[in-house]
Parts: sequence; structure tokens; C-alpha cells
Amino acid sequence: MKRSEFRHLERLRVRWAEVDLQKIVFNGHYLMYFDTAVAGYWRAMAMPYHQTMAQLGGDLFVRKATLEYLASAQYDDLLDVGIRCGRIGNSSLRLHAAVFRGDTLLVGGELVYVFANPATQTSRPVPAGLRTLLHDFEAGQAMVEVRVGGWDALGRDAQRIRSTVFIDEQRIPAELEWDAADAQCVHAVAYNRFGTAVATGRLLQHAPGVARIGRMAVLQGLRGAAIGRAILDALVEAARQRGDREVLLHAQASAAGFYARAGFTARGEPFDEVGIAHLEMARAL
Repeated sequence: MKRSEFRHLERLRVRWAEVDLQKIVFNGHYLMYFDTAVAGYWRAMAMPYHQTMAQLGGDLFVRKATLEYLASAQYDDLLDVGIRCGRIGNSSLRLHAAVFRGDTLLVGGELVYVFANPATQTSRPVPAGLRTLLHDFEAGQAMVEVRVGGWDALGRDAQRIRSTVFIDEQRIPAELEWDAADAQCVHAVAYNRFGTAVATGRLLQHAPGVARIGRMAVLQGLRGAAIGRAILDALVEAARQRGDREVLLHAQASAAGFYARAGFTARGEPFDEVGIAHLEMARAL
């Protein structure tokens, strides 16, 4: 196995608790590494796991797991755990797994899952939508579609995501979340392959020639899968197409690095907004 064979690689660092008396990673922990990477594999496909499985009417159960140990990981090593889909049968799917330290393969493995009724654990055919999703992901296709439009078209889905992220998760008062600007803004919503809305953001006219991006939100379980960047890029492009010369935003301080990687530069001092530290950031178009 080679790193280049895996579209998805999950980065992990070996913890002290995972090292045995031989001062190497205890063999059983590699199954945990694989399981953690499989969760990241679904995330990379913009798939909220439990919600999607409920929608498909089943769940995946491990039928078989095999590992081959070639070399040992040690405390504080940075590891990349690759997962890719191999064969998809009638009711089962086979995932190939590998643990790399740099380009060195340490452990290879194979996980066989069966799609089944969660109540009876009796097998069912792998749904066509899941089969297509796995095939397209491994073929390098995009996992989300970003739609840009007005509140009438996208408001219902945008509102649901923002309520989940800002009101339920971040405890921002509802009266501070909703304003009259939504009706005039350009909105972007990302949809996964099952039609589920998973991220949103909006673009308003801050001043002549200056756009402002706000209300950027990605469902918690899917953060880190580049979905927020797809929303951001779509809104920046919408500003460019209407002739704006600059885009600014108020970034939560914890997300400043995300916006910096997208070409935004901080200006001024941090400030408080709805009880959360923010930075003003801008990008010329």
C-alpha cells in the first residue's frame, strides 16, 4: 500500500496512553486508529453518519477486521491513517486501511462491513445512493453542491443550519441571530449527495464596492472537510461577479486561521461581538 492510493488520510498523534511496556503502540490500538479514520472518511464525503444511515433505513456493522503489522509506531509519532473503499458487494463493503508514518507503511488492514437492519441486524442490500457516493468519492468527484441565491430559495435550509450552530451550539440569543438583512443578502448553502443542507453563509453590501460575508456556519460533525471553504469561495466569487473591489468579514477569533488561508488579512484589534471574540478581516478582489 502507498499513501497515493488513499484519497482520505486522517492525521493522528500517538498518545502516551497508547504505548505499551515495549514502548511501542499496543497492537489493539490500531483498530481504534482505523475506526477513527473511518469516521473521518464519512466526514470527507459530507455525510452526517447517523442522520444518513437513518435516512437510508439501515446501518453498517463490522463483520471482519484483519491487520498486518509491518513496523511499530511510538509515542508522539504523527501518523496518517488512510481509508479507501475496495469492493462493494450486495450487502457488504470492504474498506482498505493503512497506517503511515511519513511514507512508511506501519500497519495494513481490511475492514468488512455489512449493511443491515439496526433492529434485527439482518443484512440488506447496500443502498444505491451509498454505493454511488463511495464510487464517486474514490473517483475524486466533489461531495457537495453549493447553491447561491436569495432568501426565498435558500432561507429555510440556511435558517436550520444557523439555528443549530449559532443558537443551539454557541448559545447566541435568537433575537441577535435574525435580522432584516437576510431578505436582501445573497446566500450560499452547501448540499451533500443525499440533498442534506450542511453549511451556509451570506453576502451583503457593506458599502459601495465593499461586500461583507457573515453567518458562516458548518454543521459540527462535518467541520474540517473543506465544506466551509466551498461556501466562502462561492460568496467571494459572487462579490467579484457583481463588481465589488473588497470583501470583509468579522471572523470568530478561533476561525481566523481558516480565513487567513483563504487570503483574508486581519486589521485592527480584536473586539467582542455577541459575547465572542472577533477580528475584522479583509481580502481585495
